[in-house]
Amino acid sequence: MLGYVLKTLIRHRARTLLTVSGTAVAMFVFCLVGSVQEGLERLTTSSDADRSLIVFQENRFCPTSSQLPEDYAREIKKISGVREVMPIQVWTNNCRASLDIVVFNGASPEQIRKNRSLTLTTGSWEEFAERRDGAIIGQSVAQRRSLHVGDQFTIGGQSVRVVGVFKSSAASEENLIYTSLAYLQLAQDKDGAGLVTQHEVLLTEAADPDTVAREIDSILRSGPVATTTRRKGAFQVSTLSDLVDLIGFAHWLGYACVGLVLALVATTTVMSVQDRIKEYAVLQTIGVRPFRTMRLVLTESTIQCLSGGISGTLIAATLLQFGGFAIGAEGAMIAFRPSIELAISGTVVSAMVGVLAAIFPGIQVATLQIVNALRQE
Repeated sequence: MLGYVLKTLIRHRARTLLTVSGTAVAMFVFCLVGSVQEGLERLTTSSDADRSLIVFQENRFCPTSSQLPEDYAREIKKISGVREVMPIQVWTNNCRASLDIVVFNGASPEQIRKNRSLTLTTGSWEEFAERRDGAIIGQSVAQRRSLHVGDQFTIGGQSVRVVGVFKSSAASEENLIYTSLAYLQLAQDKDGAGLVTQHEVLLTEAADPDTVAREIDSILRSGPVATTTRRKGAFQVSTLSDLVDLIGFAHWLGYACVGLVLALVATTTVMSVQDRIKEYAVLQTIGVRPFRTMRLVLTESTIQCLSGGISGTLIAATLLQFGGFAIGAEGAMIAFRPSIELAISGTVVSAMVGVLAAIFPGIQVATLQIVNALRQE
């Protein structure tokens, strides 16, 4: 009977195309919303989100307003449980939420190579370490800005030469530009030598992050600048607090898309059944069992939903894979990336909606009175 269903869909091609395209658009939006939520989850639950700390200036938010002495690193390194301290200078072209934010991180080239899971696809670490104005950039930034090794890149007074393009196991990292600490300190402020935006503290396996954080703030409170120390994941959630609320609201947009597909396909299926009620009556007259006619309706609805859902999911995945999209605020970035889980979820939701949308019309077909159905005009 599958051939019969396919011929029916082709025979009513206009209705079929409209249903499939509507489903595809809704699932496209569903997948985009899902990718944003997954990006936030990856950022705040990564392996280093709970095993590293961020030391930031107290009561400061935007990276441009935080200035800590670089030599705080020596004091922090003396604390029990601290494995390494990486002073970082952060510069961003926009502290507000933006889809085209550019974030520079200045740190020691040796520490960047050691403490970040970066793999250069082009360029060399040696040139990055030797060249004062050299920068390695994430492949998402390179893609969005059409940058290659050897290009000079200038934005907001920062001018660097691209000496490498990297990929990373952490999608958010691919939206960053790394330079040497000394370069970014002086490029941002001629009196910026000896000052950094934050210190990233890497902990030993046995260390308790919260205990070490309290001890860091206690020791540095007597210094020239008071600090607030938090786990990296908590720091990023706090930094992106406005976006977290917005993404939480967007979660309901995903459910709304599912509801839209359900209403669309259910309406189309009901109309289709009403138009072909005599056809189903004839099928039962020649011996097709009621339950099988119900399965015909369910199959037809599910095929349309799956076709649209898979199409919308594939389009969204392609766009996310090659678009290199990210949103950020105050120097923290959320990368939009496709995933197997997202594709599976889009496909499963499409199939479930197809079945649910056809249950009522299917029951109507299975319980129809053959004589009354044949008498309908």
